[in-house]
Amino acid sequence: MVWQPISLMFKNEVAEDAEHYGAVYKTHQMLRIMEAIRAELGEQAVERWYYLCGTTIHHDGNRDTADFASMLGHLGFDPALAAAADDDALDTEIRTRMDVGLELAGNDIGTPIIALDNVHGERQGYFGPVITRVPTTELSLKMWDALTTMMEVRGFWELKRTRTERPEFGERPDI
Repeated sequence: MVWQPISLMFKNEVAEDAEHYGAVYKTHQMLRIMEAIRAELGEQAVERWYYLCGTTIHHDGNRDTADFASMLGHLGFDPALAAAADDDALDTEIRTRMDVGLELAGNDIGTPIIALDNVHGERQGYFGPVITRVPTTELSLKMWDALTTMMEVRGFWELKRTRTERPEFGERPDI
């Protein structure tokens, strides 16, 4: 599995004076660190960083005050990688990788994007799934089977309904 970045700061062209700029910038910094980790430690390390960032943001509610050096140390990574948070040279890699997903799924989507090859050997990307609570393993597998089946249908583009509840993240994973 390859985790690719999607920067909401870039995608939504968030202005520096926007109310939510700080939050979006903080997650963008996490993506810069992700690319530094990828370059130095590889894909498995990226996955571990991705999960820790998600846990820090969603379970701990700690996006705005996240200490990147401590997070990296928690994973056994060099805390000096935290310097990448302010390295705008990594933005080119983020944009390049992000554009691959947007090319597959379109620009009028959000995150997450899932991309895989369908039964016809065509690479496809879709926005979602967006779920508000973690389903059972059995139901998760049924969802996956449904998604991959829909990918077989040439001409299938979208399935959506309005969200009526906030996410429930469940118990904090031990990362």
